[in-house]
Amino acid sequence: MSQSLAPAAETSADTDADGGTSAHNRLRPALVLGALGVVYGDIGTSPLYAFKEAVKAATSGGASVPAAATGAVSLILWSLILIVSLKYAVLILRADNRGEGGIVAMLALLGARQARPGSWKALLLVVGLVGAALLYGDGAITPAISVLSAIEGLKVDAPSLGPYVVPITIVILVGLFLVQHKGVAAIGRVFGPVMLAWFIVLSLLGIIGIVQKPEILAAANPLRALDFMLHAGLPVSFAMLGAAFLAVTGGEAMYADLGHFGALPIRLAWFALVLPALVLNYLGQGALLIAAPDALENPFFRLCPDWAHYPLVGLATMATVIASQAIISGVFSLTQQSVQLGFLPAMRIVQTAREERGQIYVPVVNWLLALATLVAVVMFGSSDALAGAYGIAVSMLMGITTLLAALIALRWGYNPILVFAVNGFFLIIDLIFFAANSVKILEGGWFPLVLAGFVALMMLTWRKGNDLVEDARAALRQPEDVFLAGLQHQDLLRLPGTAAFLSAAEHGIPLHLSRFVERNHALMERILIITALYEETPTVPQEQRAHVTILAPDFYRVILRYGFMEEASIPEGLACAVESRHLPPHVLDDMTIFVGHETIIPKDDARGMASWREGLFAFMQRNAERTGAFFGVPTRQVVEVGTEIEI
Repeated sequence: MSQSLAPAAETSADTDADGGTSAHNRLRPALVLGALGVVYGDIGTSPLYAFKEAVKAATSGGASVPAAATGAVSLILWSLILIVSLKYAVLILRADNRGEGGIVAMLALLGARQARPGSWKALLLVVGLVGAALLYGDGAITPAISVLSAIEGLKVDAPSLGPYVVPITIVILVGLFLVQHKGVAAIGRVFGPVMLAWFIVLSLLGIIGIVQKPEILAAANPLRALDFMLHAGLPVSFAMLGAAFLAVTGGEAMYADLGHFGALPIRLAWFALVLPALVLNYLGQGALLIAAPDALENPFFRLCPDWAHYPLVGLATMATVIASQAIISGVFSLTQQSVQLGFLPAMRIVQTAREERGQIYVPVVNWLLALATLVAVVMFGSSDALAGAYGIAVSMLMGITTLLAALIALRWGYNPILVFAVNGFFLIIDLIFFAANSVKILEGGWFPLVLAGFVALMMLTWRKGNDLVEDARAALRQPEDVFLAGLQHQDLLRLPGTAAFLSAAEHGIPLHLSRFVERNHALMERILIITALYEETPTVPQEQRAHVTILAPDFYRVILRYGFMEEASIPEGLACAVESRHLPPHVLDDMTIFVGHETIIPKDDARGMASWREGLFAFMQRNAERTGAFFGVPTRQVVEVGTEIEI
């Protein structure tokens, strides 16, 4: 699901005229190598735990380990083919928003952000926001189960180290979250080579197992999986499906990272290296269990020779740290997009590498995610226990992605019959896996759902609260012509310099401007009303950044437009306006920027939201990042004007 950890890609991709990257039109080795570390870190480390969990589930009904191993391998292989190869690599990667992917890009393509309350698009927005929230639940579980499963390899040769697995995992994860503020541009460049070595090792280990028991190749027949599940009974089959789904979690990162690498490098990396390596490794683990059923406790590490156990634990730990870093960076990127599209309050977002887009650090999200991840490690204590918590959030997200992709295809004019047939087929598969994962709710599946539910509640409350605040503002906001006419009848003191008033609306006079004139009976010589808007496209070309309207002599309205993958900056936007000659240069001299500081007062009435949600919104609004800081305005230029608004 990562969306922002792409140091190799960003230095190699060119920019199209529409503002997107042309990476999807070009194939460069750096992009393919970068995709290995960022896109495939999660799914690439699934062999550490997915296969053994599937076999354990399959043997819970009394089946022999060799028969269960063959059935589990067959189920996993065809899940990789149908869900990751056909659905994501072939189908979903087509649903790009000017080269960008991810659940937020889908919502933007469907225009759901501007949906009227009560419309079907409003419902679609809720579904999409739930899907985005599910990524936060996934982001807390993935680092926990990945690093735990790698460190558990120590117990293969030294069972006495078992009590130290959780403490070592905690130390590694704490260290990972502690270094986030430094950025990952430097170490990110080694991710691709490390993951290349990891996939080569996966392939070699798999070949070692296959050579010993080549009869495992029969698992390539999908009928082996169907036959096993039909005879195993519904409870065992559902448990096996839920466990096998762990092998495809991480597949959604192919779409989320589309904008960083492009479709062609992502597909090439998958079909040329990642898929073959995973197939070989799962076949090898299956062959091992046919030959040695007692290896079920940890078939991955039992595949390698004894002398290579500790080096393999080290490589596996590096691979899982890389997978965790990609997840963390993806959560940062998703948060930034959600803030910019109005789904979350403004937060402090630190750009850790100015020369590379997407290298960001969000402190509050980092530490909340760290808390959730560490709680998961301590609460569940092993990768086996965490497997019960993993999968349900991702299966829900995959179903939502399939649904949104179908709506996008219909909007783009594809044949409805074809869309319903293809997407309906994949939606049935998603629903089957979701149903299978649903039985794990009491085993720990509730944990990511609680996290996702909390994030979804915050998103929906923030969006609804902002709508209520804007309605209150609109009732108090003066039209431009009324305000300008009123100025003619007032004896105002004209102060030197320029006053810029930030506004959330494209029309009308900001409340803090009318309040300033009302209370001070003064006005600057030059006035700007500035509105910064985020569009439903990834980027906006600089020549289209600023639109200026002259309301009166030395009185301007400036609309600045940014894409949801960009960082809005008022100084940069005004510089674009001057450069494009929409704004005279002298207007920027001696500028003071006035920002409205609104205090939200919840009202206990039938309108708006429930009182507790209005209280939550007021709390979020009070703790949001300052408007001036969020838009890159130097502190010395900012003056805040307070206003109370009831909702």
